[in-house]
Amino acid sequence: MEQLKNLNSPSTTLAWFWMKVPLVVRSILIGFAVNTLGVGIWVILANNVPVPWSVVAMGAVLIIYWLYFRGKGAPSGTKEFRRFCTRQTSLKRYVWIWGVMAAFSIILLLHWGFVLKFRIDEFQPEIFKTAGFLNDYPVWEAWSMIVMASLVAGVCEEVGFRGYMQKPLEQKYGPVVGISITSLVFVVVHLHQVWASGILLGIFLISFIIGYLAYSTNSLLPGIIAHASFDVINFSYWWSDVAGTFEYKPVSITGVDNHFILTLMVLISSFVLFVVAIRQLLRVKESGVFLTQRTARFVGGTALRSRTRLPVTNVSPLRGLTLLASWL
Repeated sequence: MEQLKNLNSPSTTLAWFWMKVPLVVRSILIGFAVNTLGVGIWVILANNVPVPWSVVAMGAVLIIYWLYFRGKGAPSGTKEFRRFCTRQTSLKRYVWIWGVMAAFSIILLLHWGFVLKFRIDEFQPEIFKTAGFLNDYPVWEAWSMIVMASLVAGVCEEVGFRGYMQKPLEQKYGPVVGISITSLVFVVVHLHQVWASGILLGIFLISFIIGYLAYSTNSLLPGIIAHASFDVINFSYWWSDVAGTFEYKPVSITGVDNHFILTLMVLISSFVLFVVAIRQLLRVKESGVFLTQRTARFVGGTALRSRTRLPVTNVSPLRGLTLLASWL
């Protein structure tokens, strides 16, 4: 009882006021700050340090960033919270297989979603080619920058948004609400991009399905794989000409051709693959076994460690999801 009493008594006035801030606001601020820290360091290095040293330096920063925000290093008082937010990093083979399948489907959905949009509305390179400066770099420099920028976006945005922002909201309000709030913030953060205004719904949907992948696997790793991979395509193809450019005309000019039909088939197949993969991942959560899960209960904002065995036998899918969501 004395321990709980101490935990509910913030040691500083600042901590007391911070815990009075609504969880939604706290999660958004922390997630945004975590993301901005990593992305900001890369922007500084990319603009002030020549390749390859900027890439090498950022690689080292990313390693430290990942280790720290997943719970390594001081202060010890935040380690459990950091582990909680970055979810699991040791996944079973079954989760890895279906998680990667879902990640692959997300890559296809994003790329071919762009293709579909620009078979309906004409592609405007003057708006989309915001990384056109890469066209003037030597090939090895351009690809070095593309790969590192994609890794930074994949790691930092997933840790910040799907980790530190979404995970506490998930635990408090459930997956749909937590993922939706995070996705809305994700859209707002991208509004400064000149190409974003025409694809706001697409940004929200991609964020939502990546968030649902994080929830279904209880891991950021498949989402990082998807995010970094589709950003390689974005930087090299949609935002620059390093890997080519989109030259197809809208179907209003060409009519429905084989390329348009192929686009629809790929999108439908990718969506089906994503649904199948997510169903398999959720089945793991609903399986009739005891799942050993590290949980974090917060009393006065402090994480309490526990190793809890979760009985989920003989429950309906909806009840199983509700039960598990309350522990995640």
